[in-house]
Amino acid sequence: MSLKPLALFVAHDGQSSRSAMTCTYKCANACFHEVPNTSAGAYFGDIVGSLNRRGLITGGAAAVLAVGAASALTACGGDDTPGGNGTGTPAGTPGTGTDFASVAPNKEDALVIPDGYEQAVVIRWGDPLFPDAPAFDFDKQTAAAQARQFGYNNDFAALLPIEGQPNAFLLVVNHEYTTGPQMFRGYNEDAPTDEQIEITKAAHGLGVVEVKGEQNSGKLTPVFGKYNRRITATTGFTLTGPAAGSEFLRTTADPTGTKVLGTFANCSGGVTPWGTILSGEENFHGYFANGEKVTEPTAAARIKRYGFVAGPTANRWERTDPRFDLAKEPNEANRFGYVVEVDPWNPDSTPIKHTALGRVKHEAATIHVTDKGEVVCYTGDDEKFDYIYKFVSARKIRSGGGAASTRENLTILDAGTLYVAQLTGDHAEQIDGSAKPPSDQGFTGKGRWIPLLETGTDGKGKSLVEGMSAEEVAVFTRLAADKVGATKMDRPEDIETNPYTGKVYAALTNNDNRGAEGKQGVDEANPRKLNKNGQVLELDDDHAGTEFTWSLLLVCGDPAAADTYYAGFDKTKVSPISCPDNLAFDPYGNLWISTDGNALKSNDGLFAVVLDGPNRGATKQFLTVPRGAETCGPVVTESRVLVCVQHPGEDDDATPDNPLSHWPDGGNAQPRPAVTSVWRTGGGRIGI
Repeated sequence: MSLKPLALFVAHDGQSSRSAMTCTYKCANACFHEVPNTSAGAYFGDIVGSLNRRGLITGGAAAVLAVGAASALTACGGDDTPGGNGTGTPAGTPGTGTDFASVAPNKEDALVIPDGYEQAVVIRWGDPLFPDAPAFDFDKQTAAAQARQFGYNNDFAALLPIEGQPNAFLLVVNHEYTTGPQMFRGYNEDAPTDEQIEITKAAHGLGVVEVKGEQNSGKLTPVFGKYNRRITATTGFTLTGPAAGSEFLRTTADPTGTKVLGTFANCSGGVTPWGTILSGEENFHGYFANGEKVTEPTAAARIKRYGFVAGPTANRWERTDPRFDLAKEPNEANRFGYVVEVDPWNPDSTPIKHTALGRVKHEAATIHVTDKGEVVCYTGDDEKFDYIYKFVSARKIRSGGGAASTRENLTILDAGTLYVAQLTGDHAEQIDGSAKPPSDQGFTGKGRWIPLLETGTDGKGKSLVEGMSAEEVAVFTRLAADKVGATKMDRPEDIETNPYTGKVYAALTNNDNRGAEGKQGVDEANPRKLNKNGQVLELDDDHAGTEFTWSLLLVCGDPAAADTYYAGFDKTKVSPISCPDNLAFDPYGNLWISTDGNALKSNDGLFAVVLDGPNRGATKQFLTVPRGAETCGPVVTESRVLVCVQHPGEDDDATPDNPLSHWPDGGNAQPRPAVTSVWRTGGGRIGI
């Protein structure tokens, strides 16, 4: 594998609009169970010590690993590359790229886009990835066919240029979860058939598919290319890092504790400068049955902290495979909840699970490279009152291509230091739960990164948390973060670094338990009681260091409401946004936000936000997804926008015989999750 440019363009919930069915199958009703984090935590006013800000290391990761100098954005080439002027700053003035007519909130069963734009489905659930795969037939599904077809519920997406092939790309997508009642007629939730169970296993994981573009169009067409691949819930993975081989990861089937079958609950992810894809295993707790039968006190406390369910799971995989029954294989669950790494350029490669990055409900894994060559990986733990983490590599990134470079970079996430964030507010005494900005500058504060685990280049770990071994910190990372007083956040989801400024952005989706009786109170970074709409956090981080400053970019919700904030911008001129989830950057340094569970009685959508200049905070809706769907995986380039439309038509009253949606095929067709491309009519740049 040769080194690839960093594709920087790759880029439930309170009272949200998610259906109960979505909550059941996506996150095992996490929002309706007791919050797993019952630790005392650290209130802003209780944290002491100097947190003086250190200088920001600016600049994005460098393309082709020309580390730390100019932005990667000018080095990728082609008209699908984020634009720039060769100086490491966006081309154009602040707000360039947002010149489109805002889409109004709606409840249409359609992907609604601005006037002057076109759209086309790239690939949908069940479309064949290989010549020997059959065409999709909703009523004649088999596990063997699904393993050769595009999976279900696409979430993260990356679009990687194929070297030497103009307008050709690898589309890499993960498949988060399945919903049996929407996938099969007459589905018995208590007793799915063996074949149905195997089909749902095959519909999880990741997919790699070659796609071909067209001149003056954003349309992408899948091809049966040599890189095409499916990774499912039964694909072999290698465990690396300090927990590999530990007693916590050994099972009957794998007494070595180093090999595991499958990945599932994959949510957002990231792209590395060495050309691989990262994906976060998120709501893995919902795949393991009978958590209540683990009664040994220490093990039971660990089970409770990760929110494992009592009794059977929604998918019922435990009925045919004992590894999904905690009463029979209590360690199997410890082998999920990691950042996984896949080499899309080598279909025969074995994917990796990185234990050095800790085990939480990873929403994302986003890479930043410092000017000294350290690799920094940011990730959020998507649960009410859980934490934000980063990992700083011990090795420096290596350029030059060749086998030696490839080997070294493929192990760069196996050695380094794992941190968790602790935040303090500048105006803690003014925060009363109303989300009223405490100053003209809005919500601001300082923070520090608390070290949890240090892993050497020999793969051996050193715990930095009193009373826990390195293996325990790696496998039970939430408990380690509890012990050091990390700041409880409102569901940290995607975290992305601005490739031009180096600032870090975190989507905090919502938390209706914030400030509720007996629950953690408000603080300046989480300033709203019973928070149903979420916020977006901006960090000015010393990436390889331990200190940062922060501010809130958005406090989402109805702009007419007093408890919202759009970076100080005139709220009469913004699109209402609720429940931020996935993040991406366009070629001009604007932040794009997709939503999940819009609490404002409209379909979810994709929004562009200006970050700099007099229009900072200007928020415009670019599209909305169909009824019942979630907006995922935005990729924003000069010439196209990709979105993953997840679970269209998913509703408590919907069935295959009475569907809520017919998207994307229309007529009487069943709804199918799909990836869609949007572009300017006749070609041209997005938002220009």
